[in-house]
Amino acid sequence: MNNRIFTQLHETPSQTGGPYVHIGLLPKQANIDVFKYNFDNQLVTDKTQGQRIRLEGQVFDGLGIPVRDVLIEIWQADANGVYPSKADTQGKKADGAFLGWGRTGADFDTGFWHFDTIKPGAVPGRKGSTQAPHIALALFARGINIGLHTRVYFDDEAEANANDPILNSIEWVKRRETLIARRQERDDQVVYRFDIHIQGDDETVFFDI
Repeated sequence: MNNRIFTQLHETPSQTGGPYVHIGLLPKQANIDVFKYNFDNQLVTDKTQGQRIRLEGQVFDGLGIPVRDVLIEIWQADANGVYPSKADTQGKKADGAFLGWGRTGADFDTGFWHFDTIKPGAVPGRKGSTQAPHIALALFARGINIGLHTRVYFDDEAEANANDPILNSIEWVKRRETLIARRQERDDQVVYRFDIHIQGDDETVFFDI
């Protein structure tokens, strides 16, 4: 029998979203104008129905340091609880003046990000349940192999939150609190603050999607 030498193949290093996620996905933020249409953080127009809100916050790493090279995406229903997508099977007409999806990068100096959008309506859940108004959020950053997915709920929707099937599936109340955005009013604008902690004692609840 001939002796054969087999070379053992090892896994290659995982590819992450960094270190410059904005160059590939938000090049205009880096003053690189290559896309005909640039995605941004403005989901509304003058004709969009519903209450205008600003969703804002920072992303913190395990040491509590703001992550400044991070990309955030959101997806939500309109003010009537209808997603602007053919995948929505409610049979209701979506608001044609509402995009429902947005993308932005954090400020390079402060790490702050924000979206100008509307407060979504409640949407149907499984087995006849109703989900509280919420926004789906995904983030991509250095050191993260795949996007992290979470949800944003609103602190002034206490009754709806108490009956939300997703929130109720989280055993510890303290962990549920990491998904609640805090309302404030600033310069005649409704602002919800939602900070995201990737690791640590206050780590945000992330979902396996």
